Amino acid sequence: MPHQPRTDQDRIVDVITDVGDLAASAGRHDLAGRLAHTRDRLADPAVRVIVVGEFKQGKSKLINALVNAPACPVDDDVATSVPTTVAYGAEASAWVTEQPDAPGTIPRRREIPIAELNDFVSERGNPGNERGIVAAEVVLPREILRGGLQLVDSPGVGGLESSNSLATLAALSSAHAVLLVSDASQEYTEPEVQFLRHAMRISPNVAAVLAKTDLYPEWRRIEQIDRDHLRDAGDVPIFSVSSDLRLLAAETQDRSLNDESGFPALVAHLRREVLGRAELIHERSAVHDLRSVVDQLGMSLHAELNALLHPEDTPRLIADLEEAKSRADEFRGRSARWQVTLTDGIADLVADMEHDIRDRLRKVQREAEKAIDEGDPGPIWDQIREWLDQRVTAAVSETFVWTDERSRWLSEEVAELFSQDEADIPLSDVADIRGVLDPVDDIASLEAGQLSAGEKIYIGVRGSYGGVLMVGLATGLIGMALINPLSLLAGVLVGRRAYREDMGNRLSRRQQEAKGIVRRYIDEVTFQVGKQLKDRLRLVQRTARDHFGSLAEELHSSLSDALQRARQAATGYTASRDQRVSTLRARIDELERVRRAIPPLPPLPVAEGRSSAAHAVGASGAVRAIGGRGARS
Repeated sequence: MPHQPRTDQDRIVDVITDVGDLAASAGRHDLAGRLAHTRDRLADPAVRVIVVGEFKQGKSKLINALVNAPACPVDDDVATSVPTTVAYGAEASAWVTEQPDAPGTIPRRREIPIAELNDFVSERGNPGNERGIVAAEVVLPREILRGGLQLVDSPGVGGLESSNSLATLAALSSAHAVLLVSDASQEYTEPEVQFLRHAMRISPNVAAVLAKTDLYPEWRRIEQIDRDHLRDAGDVPIFSVSSDLRLLAAETQDRSLNDESGFPALVAHLRREVLGRAELIHERSAVHDLRSVVDQLGMSLHAELNALLHPEDTPRLIADLEEAKSRADEFRGRSARWQVTLTDGIADLVADMEHDIRDRLRKVQREAEKAIDEGDPGPIWDQIREWLDQRVTAAVSETFVWTDERSRWLSEEVAELFSQDEADIPLSDVADIRGVLDPVDDIASLEAGQLSAGEKIYIGVRGSYGGVLMVGLATGLIGMALINPLSLLAGVLVGRRAYREDMGNRLSRRQQEAKGIVRRYIDEVTFQVGKQLKDRLRLVQRTARDHFGSLAEELHSSLSDALQRARQAATGYTASRDQRVSTLRARIDELERVRRAIPPLPPLPVAEGRSSAAHAVGASGAVRAIGGRGARS
């Protein structure tokens, strides 16, 4: 068999193993554990690409064409009702994750026959998701998936402004890339453009796909119009494809037909801009970890060696290390600048978030009440409910996206204070809005206010009775009967007025009831969304605190070890000093050999900026920032 060339990632894994062994032999099991996590991240190169769009735009068939297999259900009606992930596996299989009926139980994952997948994830086989399927996964032995690519087929979001779009936005926050699919029958709608802007603010890599070009001869004109929309929204590439041509080309092995389908450009984008970029980010994170651990291991060795070789400088060396250790102690404390910035920033963000969601929903409430005051809400209550649901969903989505951006900005600011390196911390995605509105009851129904003919007659007769009686009694004084033309005319006039007053009162009651329903719904949404966002922001705070706290503990341990070794060297016996110097030099040479084996830092993708998915801060920068002269002595 031909020898497979070793990649940078393979060399990084070898260096991680060597450095981990050195850390364990030096008794630094905390650093060895950190590198074990780094190795696990490199071993799991999963790159999630979520395919989103409105109903019946060709999302499922696009994924099937990419993998050349019927992985996702395709139907003339609404097909996909459950998010379905298509990933690599040596053998084709399918899994579903079910939510048990018992409250408080965790979802259960089980394997199903791949031929029965449609019965679980399609609207036809699982209407309204009556089976309680949370997610589905299909693994296939396909070369395009081998590098870790995972394609996620999301349910259609029906207008991209309904409550279903919340779940789709939630998936975006955990995706490495997004493909927005729209067919070539018409240009982008306003909800699609708005959803695209949301996606660009959440996900670092967004591309557009114009599907079904084989069905619409005017697809090039639609493509140009969509390009103009994308130019206004931002720098988003667009790929025009035909899934049917791609599947036919795979069946007939026709290369020219495959080129005509437009898929080669899309596949190249996925491999170069998505998989390639994610691999660079993983490698940067691993290199940062390696450099950090090597710097900290070398710190104590150099400190002890300098104390043995230059005993006259030992007091200055110990003083420098003690100063560095005191700085590390300060960095671990609650009063450290990064701790204060993180705590104050989260508190400010919580207050701003609460104001933002209240302000957005109050505007929706005012618009709803104004519309209710302008007419009778009863006959059009279904339209008002739909409009209210869309507006509330849009407001909640905007708040979540805005809060996600602010939390990332805060995390980057904390990273700047902790380290001068280009590094970031792992973030908890506050844009994840799954289940946000689940506890909120649906908007209540309202009486239509339509009266039957019998009810109208009853109201009129009840009102006219008083008029007939009063005028009849008055005219009876002059000898006329109780019921006479004048009393009947008065009864008609009074009954008509009573009818109008009754209808006006009924309308007023319906308007007040409608306003009450709107207010209760807005209050409930405000309460639930505020609670969910607070929980997510606290998670961001804990994640950042634990991450930087562990790094500060590592630095403190390294400096304490270096200080202890320097003191022991200063008080050691002369007879064993030469042997110890030889041992230290051998270890330092081994460490330098490993340092030279670390690949150079891959260039950071421009589109990622400082919001890259790096999982660790390069602690070498923190050593320079905290350790000062002692770290380099």
